[in-house]
Amino acid sequence: MRQAFQDPPQAARPSVRPRGRYTRTASALLSVEIAGAALLGPATPARAVDGPSYEDDRRGIFLPFLNAPQPGGAITRSPRLGLSFGGAARPVLVDTGSTGIVVSASRIPGNEALPSEPGRLTYSSSGRIMVGRWVRVPVTLVGRDGASVVTQPIRVLAVDRIDCTVRARECTPQEAPAHVAMMGIGFGREDDSQTESTPDTNPLLNADLPGPGGVHRGYVLTRRGVHVGLTRANTRGRYRFVKLDPHPHVPGDWLGVPACIAVDDREPAACGRALLDTGVTGMFLTLPPAQVADSLRADAADRAVLRPGTRLSFRFGDAAGYAITVGDRAAPLAPERIILNTTRPQPFVNTGLHVLNGFDVLYDADRGYYGFRARDSGAASEEP
Repeated sequence: MRQAFQDPPQAARPSVRPRGRYTRTASALLSVEIAGAALLGPATPARAVDGPSYEDDRRGIFLPFLNAPQPGGAITRSPRLGLSFGGAARPVLVDTGSTGIVVSASRIPGNEALPSEPGRLTYSSSGRIMVGRWVRVPVTLVGRDGASVVTQPIRVLAVDRIDCTVRARECTPQEAPAHVAMMGIGFGREDDSQTESTPDTNPLLNADLPGPGGVHRGYVLTRRGVHVGLTRANTRGRYRFVKLDPHPHVPGDWLGVPACIAVDDREPAACGRALLDTGVTGMFLTLPPAQVADSLRADAADRAVLRPGTRLSFRFGDAAGYAITVGDRAAPLAPERIILNTTRPQPFVNTGLHVLNGFDVLYDADRGYYGFRARDSGAASEEP
């Protein structure tokens, strides 16, 4: 039965304006110009690889986001699905920047009586520390059209308190918060203050999908919804893949997407990892100080920021890439803002959610692949 949902407040996730229209150009290998943001072609040093075949896989379901943009429209807000613990489904933010369901304890009926163990999860983008108890329950995920899927019993963090890191960007301590509702579907997040968020907490990897045969664990994420489980139907189209590195300390998990970042096309680019994060509308960028020294200015608060007009290019192996111009906030792939953070040990970019305006992305949890399908590929990817 179709249900009505209402989005909760977005205290940690600012909204942004609608983006520009799409313009297709002559293309050779994933090359497209999108209202001032260019999707780039082949890149080095990592090579795109032939991904696995999904021809024999049939078990999957498509869940349209509750706040999906209109067909052809740009995504500008973090996506949401319905989440139920046995009662009415209520909205939950779908976050590729974390792993595991994190909700106010009051949202889980009878949580006090459930076996539990202490738990916490830190969102590095905001500095919020969610403190509570891990409880094990099955959950139901519901799409905009009423389609739903139930998970096996999984660990869920029932939040009793919010603390803040020393250098939190956006955080207020709170006891017994009632507004927490995050569903993390990311991978490789254990090294970013999420040591307890292992793959067994990811609801999309523990869904009881309909149909006979085995399940190929993973998902395809688009602007308008998520395909849970990888199948022949939802992986059609021209994907190019990057092989992920196994996580050295967490069996069955994978490290982030390899990425190289160039400033004003200067070479060599700085290579590290990327997080394609649906939980934020801004971009978080870490580069060697020498690489950005000639592109900085001070803002009104005397903080170092990139000068307007600076060109940033991002390459994910030679599978895909795109470029943005600092200050061109009308481009669909452009983030709401760019935050420089040089405390990480290697180059890093959190792209924010606007990357989905250029690509559908695929995560293969069983074999460790990340796939990119350019939005100009002609594939009917957003509906099953």
